[in-house]
Amino acid sequence: MANEVTRYIKDKVQRELWARSAGRCQFNGCNRLLYCSPITLEKVNISEQAHIYSFSQDGPRGWGPFITNNNDLNEIENLMLMCHDCHKTIDQDKNGERYSGEMLRAWKKQHEERIYIVCGIANTKKTHVVFYGANISEQKSPILKHDAHEALFPDHYPVNENPIELSMVCSHEDKSEAFWNTEQEHLTKMFSTQIEPRIIENNPAHFSIFALAPMPLLIKLGSLFTDKTSVDVYQPIREPKTWRWQSPPDNFHFKIIPPTSFDHPPALVISLSAKIDHQRIRDILGDNCTIWEITVDDIYCHNDFIKSPEQLGKFRESMRKFIADIKEKHGPSELPLFPAMPVSCAVEMGRIRMPKADMPWVIYDQNNKAGKFIRAFQIGETDGIQSKN
Repeated sequence: MANEVTRYIKDKVQRELWARSAGRCQFNGCNRLLYCSPITLEKVNISEQAHIYSFSQDGPRGWGPFITNNNDLNEIENLMLMCHDCHKTIDQDKNGERYSGEMLRAWKKQHEERIYIVCGIANTKKTHVVFYGANISEQKSPILKHDAHEALFPDHYPVNENPIELSMVCSHEDKSEAFWNTEQEHLTKMFSTQIEPRIIENNPAHFSIFALAPMPLLIKLGSLFTDKTSVDVYQPIREPKTWRWQSPPDNFHFKIIPPTSFDHPPALVISLSAKIDHQRIRDILGDNCTIWEITVDDIYCHNDFIKSPEQLGKFRESMRKFIADIKEKHGPSELPLFPAMPVSCAVEMGRIRMPKADMPWVIYDQNNKAGKFIRAFQIGETDGIQSKN
């Protein structure tokens, strides 16, 4: 015979239920705080301990798997912390057709796992979330806060609810000199006022960058941060549509293609998201240029091939050596850059730059209206070097 079922729930079970739920309603999508009034915010317990399978055999969802051991109906595995409204909602479904016991168990598990992950992140995992967007041709560059926060967990969580916005709205067309000047000046000013004080405070000095902008501006952004600051750069992934990192592809590597001779001034072609025809470079710089190129296998040559931070690490490693090799062969001359690469690579390209050691970079941008690469701006002082571009 089954024992008589009571409503009494032990104090230790109640405490554990509150801890597992973090004091929030476990009904999927509610998440209401249960230790204060939603109106006045006064401290008040508005929680209810809802049974997944009922404490009475003819109640909502019945006894289910507890029919042979109803002593466990009031144990933690069969209880969910809920607000009054959600508790009433599930119990109106007497037969459990809409809110089955299996569904409620799954919701409880998902909620408690989320709390475990979020609360398990150490305080040292705090990060300043940085948004930077600028017009790409005629397209706008929106970045959603929810998508960014989702990409951070479980490795980091944001210091503040709202990100640090470095963006501006510029009315100039991106092929104009005014556009590049205005965007550069604004970015540098915003970095000085919004980022540098936080680096100095060092509390924490970790940043997570989410950026969508033309390549030259992304390189500029990275050069402001440098690799001396602790930074994670994220990549918008199209398939599946997310900012969360995926598993890296097997046997992935970057291909370095050096020139056959070093008689003329250098140019660096970055053919990652698309192959760049070298004749397009010669049309701008003339035939007397020495082209260095970094690329990937054809299967990866598109906008969506960066899937993991491991790939970005390989990019930084390859590019640092590549830049050093170019300088060794050509000395302190200007280095024109012609980039076609994912946004995360562009930011990392700027971060690896060594201001005092590297050659001045003259950065070009592919402009669809002009139908060619156009000069955007230069990073680094010429210091008496005669310009050849």
